[in-house]
Amino acid sequence: MTAQDPMPPRSPEAVFDDLDRLALAALGKLSGGLSAPAFQAALADWITHLAMSPGRRMFLHWKALRKVQRLLAGLHDPMGVEGQRIEPLPQDRRFSAPEWQKMPFSAIWQSFLLTQQWWHNATTGVKGVSREHERILEFASRQWLDMMSPSNFPWLNPVVLKRAADTQGQSLMDGYGFWLRDLMTLLTPSRGGPLPGFEPGRRVATTPGRVVLRNGLMELIQYAPRTPRVHPVPILLIPAWIMKYYILDLSPENSLVRWLVDQGFTVFCISWKNPTEEDRDTGFDDYREKGVMAALDAVQQITGAPKTHALGYCLGGTLLSVAAAAMARDGDDRLASMTILAGQADFSEAGELTLLTTEAQVSLLEAMMFERGYLDQRAMAGTFSMLRSQDLIWSRITREYLLGEREDPSDIAAWSKDTTRMPYRMHSEYLRRLFIGNDLSEGRFEVGGKPVFPKDIQVPAFLVGTEHDHIAPWRSVWKFMYLLSGDVQFALASGGHNTGIVAALSNGRARHRLIGRKADALVPDPDRFIDQTPVQGTWWPVWGAWLTALDPDLTDPPPIGPLKGQLGNAPGEYVHG
Repeated sequence: MTAQDPMPPRSPEAVFDDLDRLALAALGKLSGGLSAPAFQAALADWITHLAMSPGRRMFLHWKALRKVQRLLAGLHDPMGVEGQRIEPLPQDRRFSAPEWQKMPFSAIWQSFLLTQQWWHNATTGVKGVSREHERILEFASRQWLDMMSPSNFPWLNPVVLKRAADTQGQSLMDGYGFWLRDLMTLLTPSRGGPLPGFEPGRRVATTPGRVVLRNGLMELIQYAPRTPRVHPVPILLIPAWIMKYYILDLSPENSLVRWLVDQGFTVFCISWKNPTEEDRDTGFDDYREKGVMAALDAVQQITGAPKTHALGYCLGGTLLSVAAAAMARDGDDRLASMTILAGQADFSEAGELTLLTTEAQVSLLEAMMFERGYLDQRAMAGTFSMLRSQDLIWSRITREYLLGEREDPSDIAAWSKDTTRMPYRMHSEYLRRLFIGNDLSEGRFEVGGKPVFPKDIQVPAFLVGTEHDHIAPWRSVWKFMYLLSGDVQFALASGGHNTGIVAALSNGRARHRLIGRKADALVPDPDRFIDQTPVQGTWWPVWGAWLTALDPDLTDPPPIGPLKGQLGNAPGEYVHG
């Protein structure tokens, strides 16, 4: 169709569908990107079945009385000698300061924890409520209780009161200044970007290299060798397009890329383009063809190596598993190994993120994306923060706005502010086909009109999960063990989705567990595995030794591209988008 051709007529149904999308998008803006009807349906389901359950209501009244009795007994037994004291969960550090252990503050937080327990009893175990609705309601009640925690209110938080008294109110004035500055930033239209001082190419993304390929979706960076001899099999790193690639190349001491180059590996890394309205119709398979497959072609052309080690991180791991399954189906044997970092192929246990990927929620996100052609980066950041609101929202608010403390940003904290967007078509396909449909693990995911099966992947695989991952829970990563046919090594790292992966040798708190499974052998019991005593140190050297065992020889470094023309040095152009 040329510019002069008239637009084809649209059906009345399509016009009215657009009206529905606009209405949904407006609702999404008011609700912060969360589906109010999904919560209302869950609430109605719970209220209706609770109203028809007199025994459950009597049980909840009995539990409330028991908890009041326990609270009163604890007040008479402040040291907990008689076992009446309520202890927070191990990861809950809100009430650990000595100031919280004195009356009346000890009674306040003890009462709050008992209230939390009661609401958990109230929102779970009601006969007839669907599992999905029960999880939504339990999640929503936990979000509300996290917001109402006494630690969030200055007049109920003894640490805040003491700090204000010690500083003659300066801490509250500093906190007010931080809040005002953040409010102005929030209200100012912005396309995002790195924090000042952390621009890629300065303190982060500084490993020397060159852009050797650029297309409409990605840049491919080849890093310069730092050893006189290198392993002959190159490594291709595939980050998720939900993040800027330099999570793998932070400051030099935290850079996985630099560490790999120092170990004598030839490293290539994809840097994805940050999509705009023009990329609204970019689909999941475009990322496979113009991303993974185009990069593999370039790596082979530059190095002459017949095989390549491939690593996929987060969503990049899912993309790599799809590409590897399609390659295995089609007889393409260019992969020497596959490494998956906090990525998933079976989404049946994808954690609390599935609560935000229901049909109602996805329809809302699609309407919001349809209007612009992409999902705004702030919506994505807010969604992930909600999954760990106690750590990522409320503890930060208490520390910065109430205590007046603001630490200098670290490289990984600065990177997390440099957010990206998601194109309409790709994100819709990803949520519907993978999260909701779980098509990949169940054999319905098609590439080139034919289904792909992870079971066809025969190459050795190395999997890394992290203990406190709220995006790709380690048990979900573990499910790759059931899907793959070749030898598999699984490492469980301490930390979260990012901190567990970016765990350099200098990280004294890093630890890991490791287990292997031979091709077609039975999968070990994950419950027994988690009971193993972790080994001190990061998983990086273990993975490096695994790669070296697959590729022990050394050779002269290959030439550095580019394939066509001069495309510039690392970190390239797309990382600044």
